[in-house]
Amino acid sequence: MMLASSVVAGASSTVGKYNAADAKLVPTSYKTGTLQVATDATYAPDESMNGTTMVGFDIDLINAIAKTLGITVKENNVVFGTILAGIKGGRYAIGNSSFTDEKSRERTVNFVDYFKAGEGVYAKANSKVIFKGFKSFCGLTVAVETGTSEQKDAKAAAKKCSTSKKLNLIAFPTQTEANLAVSSGQADVGFVDSQVAGHIVATVKGFKLVGSAVNVAPYGIATPKTTASEGLAVAIQAAIKTLIANGTYHAILAHYGVTSGALPSSKIVLNGALS
Repeated sequence: MMLASSVVAGASSTVGKYNAADAKLVPTSYKTGTLQVATDATYAPDESMNGTTMVGFDIDLINAIAKTLGITVKENNVVFGTILAGIKGGRYAIGNSSFTDEKSRERTVNFVDYFKAGEGVYAKANSKVIFKGFKSFCGLTVAVETGTSEQKDAKAAAKKCSTSKKLNLIAFPTQTEANLAVSSGQADVGFVDSQVAGHIVATVKGFKLVGSAVNVAPYGIATPKTTASEGLAVAIQAAIKTLIANGTYHAILAHYGVTSGALPSSKIVLNGALS
């Protein structure tokens, strides 16, 4: 299970360096102007707000990628469930919001993998809930964020529960609202990415982790399924490989206490094909 080892308020001081070879891979249409990036900043330590500033390892990483490629990016704090549609519609050039790289999502966007995470369960500190796999959800009310892998997986788990011991799934627009549902007793447990569950427990009084992480899978930075955007994805992959090689990637993850989610290299999924 990937846990945040400490509360990190600010950004990492490591920002990366311009790499001319990687920058040459950026399609001409993306070399000028500002690329709009969509992020749901309610998912610490990945992405959250510190006052009016967006922070998190996803934020530091996309800024390091931009520095490496010589491009300008602007983060937009939006509701998670709207991001993929916004990319498909051309509103955002990049989705940078802890997206688990799933086959269903690959039909909508291209992914550049950069991290791995499981799914974790948390509850109130006095809870007697025991989590030993998805069957443990039967008979419970489970809080998730709308549009997440956890929502999809909990829905699948609900179909396997008996009618006398149903899984009641409640989805919220933001992770903050899901957390409040657990703390208020509206939900028995929260279901979220494992390092986020660890961060919630470490930073919010009255919560505890329940059981071990399940379904470990890669995260991907998303780009639209267009010819130019495929080139952008290739450039982002090259930048991530450079940041891994020069130590910037590890330094960013270490700053947020999530090095156990590090990948040895970056894979890319273009039109459903892994490379």
